[in-house]
Amino acid sequence: MGKKFFVSDCEGPISLNDNAFELSSHFIDDGDKFFKIISRYDDVLADVLKRQGYNAGGTLKLILPFLKAYGANNQNIIEFSNDNVHLISGALETLKFVNSIMPSFIVSTSYYHYIKALCNKTGFPIENTYSTKLNMDFIDIKPSERDKIKEYKAEIVKNPEFELLDKIFWKELPKLEISGLMDTVKPIGGEGKKEVVQDIISRYHLKRKDLFYIGDSITDVQPLRFANDNGGIGVSFNGNEYAIKEAEIAVMADNTTITSIIADIFNKYGTDNVFEFVLNYKMDPEKALKSRFVNQLLASQILKNNLPQVEIVTCNDIDSIIEKSSLFRKKLRGESIGGLG
Repeated sequence: MGKKFFVSDCEGPISLNDNAFELSSHFIDDGDKFFKIISRYDDVLADVLKRQGYNAGGTLKLILPFLKAYGANNQNIIEFSNDNVHLISGALETLKFVNSIMPSFIVSTSYYHYIKALCNKTGFPIENTYSTKLNMDFIDIKPSERDKIKEYKAEIVKNPEFELLDKIFWKELPKLEISGLMDTVKPIGGEGKKEVVQDIISRYHLKRKDLFYIGDSITDVQPLRFANDNGGIGVSFNGNEYAIKEAEIAVMADNTTITSIIADIFNKYGTDNVFEFVLNYKMDPEKALKSRFVNQLLASQILKNNLPQVEIVTCNDIDSIIEKSSLFRKKLRGESIGGLG
C-alpha cells in the first residue's frame, strides 16, 4: 500500500471565511454587491462559456484594480486577514491530526496573505500550502485611473449585465496602467489546483490513487474530478452544486472531526473501507462510529456534537444532496458567502 496524502481547500473545509469577499466588503464601497456580481461573472466564464485560458477563481484577479483604487495595500490586507481568520469548529485539531498521520497540504485560491494568517493561527506548515501570490504594492495607481476605476465599479453595481462586464474587463481596463497589477497574478483555482496536486505527486513521489481531496466550490471541480478519476477519494465539505457534482462523498457538518475520521480510515484501510463506513453511517451513525475502522477517540468527539450528515453521491440522489448541502452551507457560513460559486 502506497503512502496516502491529504489535500484540502481552505475556505469551506477549514475556515468559514471568503477572504476576497470580505476584503471587497471592507475596502470597496458596495463591495459586497460588487464581489457577488464579479463572482457570478467568473462562474459563467469558467463553467458556462468555458472561455479559453480562463480558470475558476479569476475573481481574485479581476477585483485587484478596484481594491487598489480604494486603498488596499499589502500591509492593510495582511492586518485585515490576521484579524479575520474564522475556523470551522474542530479545524485546528483536524489539521494537526491529518498532518501527523500522512503528508498534508492546503491548496487554496485565497491570497497568500490570508493563508499565511491561517497558518500563523493554526500552526500548519506554510511550506505545505499553495495559494494565489499577490503583491499589491507592485504598481502605484494614478489619481485619474483611481477615479476611472471607481466609475467602473459604480456602473457594474448599477447595471450588472454580462456585456458591460466583458467590455470593462477585457476592453477598457487593459487601457489603464493599473491593469498591470492583474497581469502579475495567477489565481490558483480550477485547473490550477489540479496542476498543484500533480506537482505535489511529482515532488513527493506519491501516487494518484493515494490522494484524499476535500473541497467545496467551483474552484475544486478539477482536483475533485482528478482524485475520483485516479482511484483516490474526492470529498465535498458543505459544498455547493459544483463540488457535489464532482465528489464521491458529500459531508454536511458544522465540525471537521468527520474529516479526520474519513481521512484516517482512508489512510489505514483504503478507499473501499471508506465507502463501507459511509454506507453504514447512513443507516446507523452511532453503530458505524463504533466499528473497528474508526478511531474511537475521534468517534467520541463526534458524539459530543451535532452528528454530521455523510452520503455517497449517486445519480439518483444528487439533486437532493445539492439542495441539502447548499442549505447547510448558507446556514453555517451566512447567505452571502454560502451563496458564492
